[in-house]
Amino acid sequence: MFLFQNITGADWLMWVAIIAALMLLNEAARANKWVGLALFVAVPIILTIFVWPNTAGAGSSTGTWFHWVKVYSALAGCLGFMALRFIPKLEHNKWMLLFPPIILSVNILEAVIRDFQVTGMHGMVDGVFMNGGAWNIMNGVAGIINIITITGWMGIIVSRDKQKDMIWPDQIWPWIIAYDLWNFAYVYNCVGDHSFYAGAALLLSCTFAAFFIKKGSWLQARAQTLAFWMMFTMSVPAFVTDSQFSVQSTHSSAALMTVSALALAANVGVLILHIYRVVKFRRNPLKDSVYAGTKAHDQVVADNIQKDKMPPDLNLKGGNNSTAKTV
Repeated sequence: MFLFQNITGADWLMWVAIIAALMLLNEAARANKWVGLALFVAVPIILTIFVWPNTAGAGSSTGTWFHWVKVYSALAGCLGFMALRFIPKLEHNKWMLLFPPIILSVNILEAVIRDFQVTGMHGMVDGVFMNGGAWNIMNGVAGIINIITITGWMGIIVSRDKQKDMIWPDQIWPWIIAYDLWNFAYVYNCVGDHSFYAGAALLLSCTFAAFFIKKGSWLQARAQTLAFWMMFTMSVPAFVTDSQFSVQSTHSSAALMTVSALALAANVGVLILHIYRVVKFRRNPLKDSVYAGTKAHDQVVADNIQKDKMPPDLNLKGGNNSTAKTV
């Protein structure tokens, strides 16, 4: 393989199983607030007391401060999103509505900084093989563009079904795909030997959930699947490094350049679309829905708000909104 070494049939089966397990856990967390609290509060407390001190202690591949901070920050994000979903007064609190895009932006920025740091690294660094180069800079730029193209910061809504999902209508599929390509390139650049699972499988689990199960819920699914993955790797750190299912990166400069170039190209494409719509429709990316008027945006709005509050000019299937653009 161009990207990875020696992927066996068993590895592919495990890869599919990881995607399926993360999607199932995400659906369980969507079921109701009590299941969510059990998964994101009770389970982590038990793991923190009885499991992680043994599996993620000193000398473990997940025993660094970074992994401990990452797992708790992912859980904090899930709980913050749950608060927005299940505490009615927060749904219209402008400061709470800023929490999801801010935490998303900060997480992307952290990865961008790490990509830039890895540029000059070669060989084993903190137990991870690094092959730094220009691709890290390219992907860091892609990540910055990904932050710039986050739109509809104040447009998050809560769905009116029993799941009360956190819905972000302006987070349409071109941006999500650009994010996925950037994030995979980041993991491949900086933790290459983990990227078969922590990159590809993890990203596909939330993207499939948002594309095929609940449109508009990508960030919620991303936070929840990331939290589940971090809890798993903290509990079984050898899975991605030393188990029979571990898959190693080729660490090829050509492969690193290719994934970073694809990520940069995709994000530049979204930036062009972003600028076009901001200028043409005179939208403020922080306040307005840049993609309002597109089918990808408007169908999500229509599916998740009360009919009596539905704007009359939504661009739905069969609609004839003359200002709309099909995206």
